[in-house]
Amino acid sequence: MPDQLMDVLGDRRLLVLTGAGVSTDSGIPDYRGPGSPVRTPMTYQEFIREPEARQRYWARAHVGWSRMKTAEPNTSHLLLAQLAQEGRLTGLITQNVDGLHTRAGHPDVIDLHGRIDRVICLDCGRTTSRAGLHERLAALNPGYEERIGEIAPDGDVVLDDTGDFRVAPCLACGGRLKPDVVFFGENVPKDRVARCYALVEEAEALVVLGSSLQVMSGLRFVRAARKRNIPVAIVNRGATRGDDLATLKLDAGCAETLSAAQLSWRSRTVSGSEASSRSTSSPISSATSVTT
Repeated sequence: MPDQLMDVLGDRRLLVLTGAGVSTDSGIPDYRGPGSPVRTPMTYQEFIREPEARQRYWARAHVGWSRMKTAEPNTSHLLLAQLAQEGRLTGLITQNVDGLHTRAGHPDVIDLHGRIDRVICLDCGRTTSRAGLHERLAALNPGYEERIGEIAPDGDVVLDDTGDFRVAPCLACGGRLKPDVVFFGENVPKDRVARCYALVEEAEALVVLGSSLQVMSGLRFVRAARKRNIPVAIVNRGATRGDDLATLKLDAGCAETLSAAQLSWRSRTVSGSEASSRSTSSPISSATSVTT
């Protein structure tokens, strides 16, 4: 498996696109992996239009946040941060909203779909921390976060009854608060998309980790990479929408693949350094070099 990946990627500098499969080892489930339950996430249009939908969202998200905030970076996050620090990556785009790449120490992450730890006011545009809102919601709804439900990748938790939940307004204008994430049916900000396309233009290869590429927001960068005719490697458990575009598709876990790839890279680096050292220190090589 690492040999296949190395044959495709070689020593190229990589752009990495990650999806929910990267965060499953941190206890955050994905939407579309094998065995994942069928979910129907709230759309942007529902959230904007219906006060009851916002009440339902914030009630469920309030319970989910208590668990989401305790998630820690896993092996995949840490290895990608190391690869970035070693200069092997040109950039990292994540479709996840959990912020775990940043917490792992990755120097420059594009959070394509936003961050669940931030909140934005739909009416005045003010951005605040999710932690601060959580404290306000806890004060308005004492004991509510002890309710039990199944957590989703966006921090949502399925609850049967949310009609008694009190929603907090924006402290600046009294307006409607929304998590600073891109909902289904909402567009990714144009400047963020432009930054991602710029990274594709700079990359020597694209690696997709833990994404089924079902939404166009991520798939379009795979298409752009293929249009540039650079290698595309996809590592994901199960089929993806980009399989026919891939130079290599591995049906495997992210952490074990990254671990094996890093060992292979380091082995190649050490072998190359030793060979270079022998070459430059050999009198025969030096003499041959002069006579030719």
